[in-house]
Amino acid sequence: MYAEVLIQYGIKSLDHTFTYHIPESLQGQIEKGMKVYVPFGNQKINGFVTNIMDDCSLEEVKDIISLVTKELKLNDELLELGKYVQSSTLCTLITAYQTMLPTSLKVNNSKESYALKKIFITLNKSDDEINDYILHNQRALKQIEILNKLKEQRIEKKEINSSSLKKLIDLNIVKEEYESIYRINHSNNIEQDNKMTEEQENAFNKIYASLNKYEVFLLHGVTGSGKTEVYMHLCEEVIKEDKCIIVLVPEISLTTQLVKRFYNRFGNDVAIFHSELSDGEKYDEYKKIERKEVHIVVGTRSAIFTPINNLGLIIIDEEHSSTYKQENNPRYQAIDIAKWRAKYHNCPCVLGSATPKYESMARAQKGVYTYISMPKRVGNALLPKISIIDMKEEFKHKNNILSTELKIKIDECLNKHQQIMLLLNRRGYSTYVTCNSCGYTFKCPHCDVSLTYHKTSNNLRCHYCGYTLPYTKTCPNCHEESISSFGLGTEQVESLLKSLFPSARIIRMDADTTAKKGSHDRIIKSIENLECDIVIGTQMISKGLDFPNVTLVGIINADESLNIPDFRSGENTFALLSQVAGRAGRSTLPGNVIIQTFNPDNFTLINVLNNNYFKNYQEEMKLRSQLKYPPYYYIALLRITSKSYEDASKEVTKIANYLRGKLDSTSICLGPTPAPQFRINNIYRFQIIIKYKKDDIIKPLLRNIDEQYILNRNVNVEIDIDPIRL
Repeated sequence: MYAEVLIQYGIKSLDHTFTYHIPESLQGQIEKGMKVYVPFGNQKINGFVTNIMDDCSLEEVKDIISLVTKELKLNDELLELGKYVQSSTLCTLITAYQTMLPTSLKVNNSKESYALKKIFITLNKSDDEINDYILHNQRALKQIEILNKLKEQRIEKKEINSSSLKKLIDLNIVKEEYESIYRINHSNNIEQDNKMTEEQENAFNKIYASLNKYEVFLLHGVTGSGKTEVYMHLCEEVIKEDKCIIVLVPEISLTTQLVKRFYNRFGNDVAIFHSELSDGEKYDEYKKIERKEVHIVVGTRSAIFTPINNLGLIIIDEEHSSTYKQENNPRYQAIDIAKWRAKYHNCPCVLGSATPKYESMARAQKGVYTYISMPKRVGNALLPKISIIDMKEEFKHKNNILSTELKIKIDECLNKHQQIMLLLNRRGYSTYVTCNSCGYTFKCPHCDVSLTYHKTSNNLRCHYCGYTLPYTKTCPNCHEESISSFGLGTEQVESLLKSLFPSARIIRMDADTTAKKGSHDRIIKSIENLECDIVIGTQMISKGLDFPNVTLVGIINADESLNIPDFRSGENTFALLSQVAGRAGRSTLPGNVIIQTFNPDNFTLINVLNNNYFKNYQEEMKLRSQLKYPPYYYIALLRITSKSYEDASKEVTKIANYLRGKLDSTSICLGPTPAPQFRINNIYRFQIIIKYKKDDIIKPLLRNIDEQYILNRNVNVEIDIDPIRL
């Protein structure tokens, strides 16, 4: 017998299978989807078996050395899914499979097992045989003591590990039993179902009617409308049919609250899967899912690849979030993977959001998705009152960071022992540091970006490559002590709040404070337990979190996201501000939202003020239609990178000319131009944007370009289909 093996190297020139002979000693053990150890040139490496064959036409074929592990077997669905990821993202097939697996099971991981096990000792003979052994070995007091204990119950090996025990094991009188230990366990504190509102029941019934067929639903529910409760009731019905559910959330911070709700409802029938888990924890959860020990998987983007065999429902919460798109190779969109798997299993896929992506809403209006609306908050809770503050006026009164009204509202909330959330979507203390005398600005020597000042660590840091520099007050150019920091980050807001409200308990939630394992959980528990008064954070505080005591939300600089040069900036700003506004007044307490801006007449901000999603959607769609952006056109981004400016410039021009000669009249080629971050980590980056309508024309062209640069060591071509950022 023979096997087709996909080797572990993700090099495009090796993106095909190699044929190996299965020796007699391994026949019957090796199956499709398993990981094997094979000779390759002068090396010995790992690979996946993609096919088993009876015959082979090749004259010389090497033998498979061994089966690496029986712990892993990619099932037929995941093998097919890998091919879909390969074709849709133009990555190598092995890269697709690697992406689908946790670190512990990746093909190039040589560690045999991440399993934790307890070893128990039990009797391996009948009672008569044990008694007979005791009778004839009266001097072996330690052995007799062990055997008498084991007559009552099995004992963990570490409690009785000794030479006497080893003797009993060698004589086969007792034996070792292994029991897997899961690193994540939760008590079955099962809560009763909550009664649904009429709106929730309507949404539930529409989706429930489609439980055994493929259909994509867009569940458009305002913040606080109770979408999660609809998800819970649907999960209960799917579990009754002994089918499984995948629930995706966009941020690790969201898994804490959502997982808690799912644990409280479904106990240990839930597995979690996200990047903050250790390799061992991921291994446990993955194997738990593979062994069909749970019905529900809750996780971030990568959870869509978990090996569920009997899917009955896929739920994607906060479907508008950009984090569902992976921005490094392979550049897959988790929502597309979810739809593929839902179709494979013939089950519904639910996309939930208070601010759906405009492409999703366009599909709903065309009837491609089934639209469900939930416009009311649960329990008749009112949407928060929103105010817009013109910071041009505040600057005249030297209120550079917090407006007078926001300071008054914060003080009122603190006096009432209510909580406040403040959004500023930029971490650090200040965004750049410059010299007042000569104008010198501290920049990263490896990237074309300014260094950000972090006061807590007193250093200047590049947020792209991680380069750091100690902060100094002396200019390295003119040697004057005239260094000043400009721009605004979360650290500076935190510092100001501490001076204005010294008795307030303040927590900062951004990429710096949540870098350590478990930090998301700790911060969220502190907020839930009313151990803090003010939360200052970046966009990670904006989505899905539910804190009943939060009554005030302040948006420090609403213009931050509006000024990003991207066709989605208006959509993203509306979503971000609406989502963070939705954190206020989610219970019986009324909520207030204050938006600080230098552009109070901007139509996006006016639509946030009036909570008018559809008006913003319609205005943005008019612009996109005129400018030929999604959903009217598809987009592909080609990024050409090199350590050499000349090489990158030459090749990007060559690629642009090739495309213009091949594209049809409905397609548009923009560029080449320098990328927005032109140099990162000493790599020069140029880009080309293609707007197109016909997928069957553009894909072969992109594949051809990709293949042309497989062996080019000086220039790299990255292809991103449907990019999130241009």
